[in-house]
Order: sequence, then structure tokens, then C-alpha cells
Amino acid sequence: MNDLLPLLRRLGGDDGRLLHVERVPARPGRTAPWPAWADPDLVAGYRRLGVEAPWEHQVTAAESVWSGRHTVIATATGSGKSLAAWLPAISAVRQGAEAAAGPDAGRITGYTRRPTTLYLSPTKALAADQLAGLERLLTAAGLRGVRATTCDGDTPLTERDWARDHADIVLSNPDFLHFSMLPSHRRWQRLMRGLRFVVVDECHAYRGVLGAHVAAVLRRLLRVAEHYGARPTVVLASATTGDPAATGARLIGVDPAEVSAVVEDTAPSGTRTIALWQPGLTREGREWPGEGVDLPEDQAEIDDAGPRRSAASEAAALVARFVRSGARTLAFVRSRYGAEAVAEQVQHQLVGTGLADRVAAYRGGYLPEERRELERALREGDLLALATTNALELGVDVSGLDAVVMTGWPGTRVSMWQQAGRSGRAGRDGLAVLVASEDPLDAYLVHHPEAVFGQSVEVTTFDPANPYVLAPHLCAAAAEVPLTEADLPRFGLTDDALLRHLVSLDLLRRRPRGWFWNLARPESPSSLTDLRGGGGQPVQVVESGTGTVLGTVDGSRADATVHPGAVYVHQGRTFVVDSLADDVALVHAEPEVSYRTKPRSSTTVRIIDEQEHAEWSHPGGATVRWSRGAVEVTSRVTGYDRRRVPGLDIVGSYPLDLPERVLHTSAVWWAVDADALAAVGVGPDVLPGALHAAEHAAIGLLPIVATCDRWDLGGLSTALHADTYLPTVFVHDAYPGGAGFAERGFRAAGEWLRATLGAVAGCACADGCPSCVQSPKCGNGNSPLDKAAAVRVLRFLVAACPD
Repeated sequence: MNDLLPLLRRLGGDDGRLLHVERVPARPGRTAPWPAWADPDLVAGYRRLGVEAPWEHQVTAAESVWSGRHTVIATATGSGKSLAAWLPAISAVRQGAEAAAGPDAGRITGYTRRPTTLYLSPTKALAADQLAGLERLLTAAGLRGVRATTCDGDTPLTERDWARDHADIVLSNPDFLHFSMLPSHRRWQRLMRGLRFVVVDECHAYRGVLGAHVAAVLRRLLRVAEHYGARPTVVLASATTGDPAATGARLIGVDPAEVSAVVEDTAPSGTRTIALWQPGLTREGREWPGEGVDLPEDQAEIDDAGPRRSAASEAAALVARFVRSGARTLAFVRSRYGAEAVAEQVQHQLVGTGLADRVAAYRGGYLPEERRELERALREGDLLALATTNALELGVDVSGLDAVVMTGWPGTRVSMWQQAGRSGRAGRDGLAVLVASEDPLDAYLVHHPEAVFGQSVEVTTFDPANPYVLAPHLCAAAAEVPLTEADLPRFGLTDDALLRHLVSLDLLRRRPRGWFWNLARPESPSSLTDLRGGGGQPVQVVESGTGTVLGTVDGSRADATVHPGAVYVHQGRTFVVDSLADDVALVHAEPEVSYRTKPRSSTTVRIIDEQEHAEWSHPGGATVRWSRGAVEVTSRVTGYDRRRVPGLDIVGSYPLDLPERVLHTSAVWWAVDADALAAVGVGPDVLPGALHAAEHAAIGLLPIVATCDRWDLGGLSTALHADTYLPTVFVHDAYPGGAGFAERGFRAAGEWLRATLGAVAGCACADGCPSCVQSPKCGNGNSPLDKAAAVRVLRFLVAACPD
């Protein structure tokens, strides 16, 4: 759609909303001949689907995989990474089937069994999409003898049995591998014995705690495969990311020298335009024609009205205008409730055009059949616009999209390019718009485009040795096949201290032949951990009058999202929660709810172990203690507010009696004498508000030095902490055991603090707003906050911080 950029300039060019336009020029593609070993019928199938010759990078990667080298292919969205995996995988099955019928039966390329492939993706949607593409390819090639199927938590038992007994290619996800396939690996012996390839799709998505979990699961998989005599080659597909070979090696537990990286993208690409957009000022009363009411992005994301329109409302208005222009559009939204709210607003603005019913929301928590129908409608063009969480950031094949609207910074440049790459696929031109949210990092980035486009993409960060993550996986591994001394390097262990600790907890038994799972334990070892860091079983949302299961919410978010009295939104329908107990939230429908709800919470932090610290000397003579270490965070949802739409003004506050939740994690913190702060104008009367505002801003800007976003973090500020006896500010990882984000902040103190000071001091608001010191996730209702005093505190810290 060549007219979208002029439309965008007309909408935002005059009042300062369109801040920057970046153009990535088009490039031609380069092809290469099909490999000599490729199955001729399979090649013919590709040609019938329009792939006359593969791109050079596809052949380079496929040759590496076929030779038996672990390979990571890190190229742009839509560059055809799947071919590099399916060409060797299907060719191997074909050769294996032929060998099984001949005199050399079972001896093809060193394998004694029919080769099998296990494909793993971060989402069920991506696995389903890959299966659809595989079936089209196998049909085009006439290869009915190659059997492929998905197998995940939604798969009926009879279909699981078929996959175990017959499938050559099983498409699944790390969660199913952890909870079902590996614990019952003896039932999956046929697949494991023949396992020649393991395909790990969208591996850049595995960062932080999730990355550490998936690394442990993959190492367990390779260990079980080796137990059955297989030596699979791992194929990793990634978005363009920093140091992909090292990332791939860290995921599977091998030396980086054992992984080949293919990073040059030789597929053709149309011109891609990325615009940086700042929402308009609310105080000027600007409203776009046909705009509906502002709805909160999330029950946990409602904030006080600021000087700028919400990112959700701005994104919805852009999507509606694009749809009116005939453009097919994806709107990426950070939260599940945000996706619902944006879709609702777009539908409202399209009333009377005949287009409203061609807009929908897509998010986690939907029932499987709902997700599949939305995916089909998007693929086939029945939907013109979809408001989605990052579930559709990944490689689901969506062709023909004209525009992408990103509601807030996605968290990393890797994700930004992935989301932007969903527009203009198959060599077409595309437009992506990044709409700044109320996050201070967003405000900083849209005003500093060099921080977005002038930097290389991030290296995916995760810590496979995190003991909080690794310990339960060692228990699971011991239950699968007893652990021995030889297994320690595979899991990154230099000694058996962690295993001895698990023995002391009565989880493992030490025997002469190794470490065994304690069979007397009542729980299964796989139940000791949750790969997604949810911190509990998913909670089912059930309509009380009918018994209908509407969806699920993460266990760790249930107290904040489906507490009694909360408003729950599902595909534009509103419900009110009646009760929350036994992992079930009972709700009733209320179609005309005139309010939304926001939880209130309290948090305390206790220092368990100060692992490192530095003493900074301020020019005025004071000392700042800059520390990092292990902490215990105790939080509880204490109540909620009802906020009337559209103004989000509070109409009532209600108490809740919910249990405490305790999180053991990592934090970075600083402490300084109150007299030193008073000397720079931050006296006792403004100290709590100054520290609170500085904490919010620091959380918002930590992602500029660490591969995370503010939803991966938490914090606490206090004018007198029980452990330090000083004014103290904490920023902690929001995951058990930590994810390395706080430690990165500790190391990059100067860059982090200077960016934080710049974002707060440079914000045009008078008293603080969502773009600088207000937080969308504050459990205290953003009170107290003192922006001016926070600037003085941050200047004090920057002056003390060594260069």
C-alpha cells in the first residue's frame, strides 16, 4: 500500500506525533542450485509451490544440517528458514524408507532406524502453522508416506498414540516436551531411537528465565536421545540476533565451535518503512474522527490520565484509519487485556462501515478452537485487522499484510524487527509504526532514533546455570535416566554441590551408579517447575451460569486479574468475577459494565545475600553504596479500585483478603544517608516521593542496558529500609532465582542512571507523567511521587557514579 506513508504524514506530521521515519531499502535475492542429496520428489513439490530455486542462505544452512553440524540460521522474518530444516529432514525420511526396503536396511547415513524429526516452537500457533505448510508441501510432492503431526497439550489422547507409533515428524513445544514427552520417554522410544534432527524454531524467543528453562529441557532431550543410541543434529532458526552461534550453543549445551551460524540473508526484500510515533496531547483536546472511548490496556496497566493519549487509543485510531484505506494490519499489544481493548476500540470506530466484524483480538488464554479459527481467518483474509499479543510476532505465515502497528516498545530491537517484518512479506513493501506507550523508555527511544536504528541487535541473554531454574530440571533428568558424574558438564556443573543439595532436600537419592529421583516423593519431578515462570497452575475462567470454560489466566497473575470483583474481558464480552478458588475463577456476564478494575498491592523486600557492592564517593563528600545480590520479595494484592470509562476516574475502592506470594530473586539496589540527600534539596518531606519516582524511572529505563522490559522487573523504594537502615531503592528481577537483568544493571550503572536522569529531566510534563515517573504497574496508585525531587536524587547518583 504505497499510500499509507502519505496518510501517516497527514495524520501526524503537523502536530509532532510523527517523529521519525526510517527506510530500509529493498534488495534483490540470490538463488543457488538444489543440493544433490535432496529428494527429487520433494524438490518437485517445492517447485510446484513456486520455489523454483532456493535462496543461497537456505542451501548453505541445509548443507550444514545434512552434514551433521548443529546449525543456527539467523535471518529476517519471511526469509524461508523452514526450508533449511525440512529439506534435510524429509529427504532423510525418504532415504530411510528406501533403505528399509533394500539389502542395506536400517543403515542409511549411520542410522539403524527410520529417521525421525522433532520440531519445537514457542507457541502452539506456530506449530500448527508449520504443520499446515508441511502438509501443503507433502501433498504437492506426492509424499503420502511421510507422516507429520502436531502433538501438544491440546492433542487428544488417540492422536498422541498415533504420533508415538507412526509419525516421522512431530511438531510440539518445550512445555509438552518437559511435562509429557520426556517423563514418558519409554513410550516415545520409536521417536527417540530414530531421532536425527531436532528443530528449534524462533530460538531468539528463549531469553531470560524462559531461555534457562528451555536450555535445560533441550539438554535433557539430547541426553535421553543418546540413551537410546541417537545423536541428533540440532537446527535452530532465529530472527537476526547478536552472536547466534553462542546463543545456540548455550541452548543445547555444546561449545560454540560445534555450531555453524548462517547470518547472511539472501532472500529478496521490499522497501520497509518504520515510523516512530508519539501520541497526541490530551490537553489540546485532539480527537480523530470516529474515535471511541479510551479503554485501559490491562487491568494491571490502568494509570492516571497523563498529558498524552494512551498508546492503546492512538494505535486503535491508526489501525482503524489503515483498515478504512483497505490495508491489512496487525496491531501488536503488550498484554492480553490490551489486545482486547484495542480490538474493541477499532471495532467501535468502524461501526457503520461494514468493516467492524473483520477486526478481532488474538491472545493467550483462548480455547484451542478459538485460536485455530482466528489463525485460519487471518491466513485466508477474512480478517482485515488483528490486535494481538506477541504470539503472532513469531513465524506464523501471514502473507499480504500491509502494515504493523506496535503499541509500545516490544522490549528488544530483535522483537521490534520481528514485528516490523510481519508487514511487506514475500518481497513486498511494508510499513510499521512504533507508537510510544506511557513507559519512559518509549519516550526516550522515539526521541532518540539512533538508539533504535543505530545499534546492533541484542545478544539473547539467559543463564542456564541459574540454580533456581536448573535444580528442578536435574530432578526431572534423574527421573528420566539416573544422573552420573559424566552428565555434570552437560548441565554446566563443575561439581556435584547442587546435586548434594537436592539429596539433602530428599528429592534425589545418591547411589553407587549415580543420582536417582526419590520415588517416595508424592509429586512428579516435572511438576516442580513451570517453564513460563507462571508461578502456579493456570486458572480456568468459567461462566458460572453455563459451566462454559472461557479461557485461562496465568497462576501468578490470577490474584491481580481474576480476583473477586474484577472485570474480565473476552473477545469484546465483559464478565465480572464472582469467586477465585481451587484454580477456578467463576464469572458472570455483564454486557454493560461501565468501569474497569485495577488491583492494589503491597510489597516488602528482604536482603538475603549481598553478593557484590561498590562504594561511590559524591563530590560533596557523601557515599553511595551500590549493591547486588539475592533478595526475598513478599507481595500481596490488598484490594482493587473501580475506574469509570472513559475517564478512568476512581469511583470506589474495595479490600481483598488474598494470600501472600514470596519470590526469591536477584536485585540491584542503592542506599545513601538521608542527610546527604537533604543537602541537595531532598528533605524528609519529599524523600518518599523522590525515591518512589526515581524507582519507577529506573525500572522503565533498565531495558536500555538489559535485554528485558519493565514487565520483567519489580521494585521497591523506602525512606528507611530494615536491612540497610538508610533510604534505599531496589530494582529486582520478577522471576524466581533471577534472570540476569538486575546484574546487568549493576554492571552498567553509569549508562543506566544517565539514561534515567535524561528521561525524567527531559520530559516536558510539570509534575510527572506516565512518560517519566508514573508506572502502569504501581501497586500504590503512583503515590507519592515527586518528579522534581527525583531529578535531584538522580543527579546526585550520576555525579557519584564512576565513569
